[in-house]
Amino acid sequence: MSTTSPPADGLRFAFGTLSVLPVRVTRWDREAARGGMLCAPLVGLVLGGLAAAMGLLLLLLGASALLAAIATVAVPAVLTRGLHLDGLADTADGLGSGKPAEDALRIMKQSDIGPFGVITLVLVLFAQVAALSQVYGDSWARGAVAAVVSATAARLALTLAARTGVPAARPEGLGAAVAGVVPLRAAALVALAVTLGAAAAGALFGPYDVGRTVLAVAASVAAAELLLRHCTRRFGGVTGDVFGGLAETAATAALVILSLAF
Repeated sequence: MSTTSPPADGLRFAFGTLSVLPVRVTRWDREAARGGMLCAPLVGLVLGGLAAAMGLLLLLLGASALLAAIATVAVPAVLTRGLHLDGLADTADGLGSGKPAEDALRIMKQSDIGPFGVITLVLVLFAQVAALSQVYGDSWARGAVAAVVSATAARLALTLAARTGVPAARPEGLGAAVAGVVPLRAAALVALAVTLGAAAAGALFGPYDVGRTVLAVAASVAAAELLLRHCTRRFGGVTGDVFGGLAETAATAALVILSLAF
């Protein structure tokens, strides 16, 4: 097998592991994983676009901003089989247990969700729906942009978490497959591209929104980075669940910023 991975392999890895879209992963090696994690924001762009389309369709049919927001949040959950939400809940249970790393990782692998996971899920979903509802209420177009920007920023958090120097907490699983595969320079370039894309989307509404969308991406990255560092200290590295928790944390932070009037 070639030691390099064509761009198509990275795209298949990204969409095949981060969504339920009908894409078959043809390679499961470090090279394909590197390409996949670099392409992760593209998955967010597609899922965010589909989520925004659902929200706008409901608004067009006369639904309330609240119902449109619920549908917008539901679409990425459905198109990932709840992968990131499940990871968020498991990460919350592991962190909330207060147990040593080995015991916390064992708790995270259990199929049930504990009280910390339930509380975290409820609060995060409420925050996402509330923020989107407010933005949709102000402007359907801004609501659509918020859905796309937050979903893309959420997957940018995965790219950054897969950078060189971030270890895996377990020797197996998705976390081990992608941990440390993305060179720092490449991660920075992807972050810059996502930020510029968000700024361009904000420019559709004026200079003020350029700053707000850029701040939303920055806040999402900062929130995910804080969680990443905490998980790395507590668990000794990252897992697939931690990646899910990072994505939902980043999406929520971006939506909150985009809903604020300042």
